[in-house]
Amino acid sequence: MTTVADKPLKLFPGRFAYLMGLYAENYQRLVRLFAPQRLRPGVYLSSIDDGLDVRLDLIEQHRYTVELRLNYCLRESGSGELAPSAWLRLYQDAHLAEATHCHPGRHLIDVLGPYPPAQTVFQHRLRMNAFLTRWLEYLGEQGHSVGSLRRVTDDAAELPPQRNAG
Repeated sequence: MTTVADKPLKLFPGRFAYLMGLYAENYQRLVRLFAPQRLRPGVYLSSIDDGLDVRLDLIEQHRYTVELRLNYCLRESGSGELAPSAWLRLYQDAHLAEATHCHPGRHLIDVLGPYPPAQTVFQHRLRMNAFLTRWLEYLGEQGHSVGSLRRVTDDAAELPPQRNAG
């Protein structure tokens, strides 16, 4: 019998199950909060008169997935990008929502470099999705909801003035 490795590969089943649980929890929170699977592609704002408007960009909607970006209408002082910013993929058939990246215009390769170890990628996904869980919970507690969401027809004309985050 041939052995592939001297010691068994540990994929941390407890942590993997935790990550999948975060994905499921993020799906439930996101659907309950903004129901993105029912929206048409476009830009939406949620304003609850606290000065921190939330912007939801529904980028693409497919039969089983929805691609969107969620952020405050705040600009980072250095880059001018909206922050915080989370790029999300909603898997409607599996009832999962994953934060694919949380840096404007930056994918995993930009953040972690080429060919990062699997554990590094896993830890990064865990941090992003734990952040998303806490952020969605906070948005719900503040009163953001599908009821406070309105579609923006002219992106430049109807968006509130941008404030600096830092």
